[in-house]
Amino acid sequence: MILQGKGGVGKSFISSILAQYKKERGWPALCIDTDPVNKTFSGYKSLEVRGIELLDANEEIDSRNFDVLVELIAGAGERDVIIDNGASSFVPLGRYLLNNQVPDMLESMGHELIIHTVITGSQALLDTLNGFNSLVRSFAPPTRLVVWLNPYWGAVEHEGRSFEQLQIYTTNRSRVAALIPIPDLKRETFGRDIADMLQAHLTFEEALISPALIIMVRQRLKIIRDRLFSTLDAAMVL
Repeated sequence: MILQGKGGVGKSFISSILAQYKKERGWPALCIDTDPVNKTFSGYKSLEVRGIELLDANEEIDSRNFDVLVELIAGAGERDVIIDNGASSFVPLGRYLLNNQVPDMLESMGHELIIHTVITGSQALLDTLNGFNSLVRSFAPPTRLVVWLNPYWGAVEHEGRSFEQLQIYTTNRSRVAALIPIPDLKRETFGRDIADMLQAHLTFEEALISPALIIMVRQRLKIIRDRLFSTLDAAMVL
């Protein structure tokens, strides 16, 4: 489950990367988009993403639709389930998960809840750090956290210290199952190529065989994919 209270930091991008990685490694996942505002994840047709409206008119969790989500998870068998969430559902969804003891229920069903969150640089740094802190404080073990470091808006650092050097991480290091740094590549080339691919809702697999993309664009995308997937290979939990 991808959770972060700040919008526009790459949650749907991370969801799509996870889904593509698992598919390429032979572990295709059930993909679900619950973002009530930006249904970016649902745009990836080749990933067969299911959409579920979790928020009602009062911006609270619709219990009936959440029931549908649980049934989909139960029907997934041994497949992984990737659930993308929007910033607007961060607080009500977190509260609903805890009040209804959903992590324990999932464990009894044979699933493990792994929360992926993202930290970004520049002006969004403090907001995303607060989101991370909220997740650590709210979700007790055995729920584990995977932290993605996204440098797109700027270096993920505060007053010259990297995320790994910040007290919020050193204090909670035992709760972080993996750190996934998104490659910080030249924005004018690699960054533009990724942005264009995301806007078209293309997976790496689709982009790398697209005749509409010139050779060097496909080469740069291949480099990014290989670096990301190699980092994911090294992570012990996803």
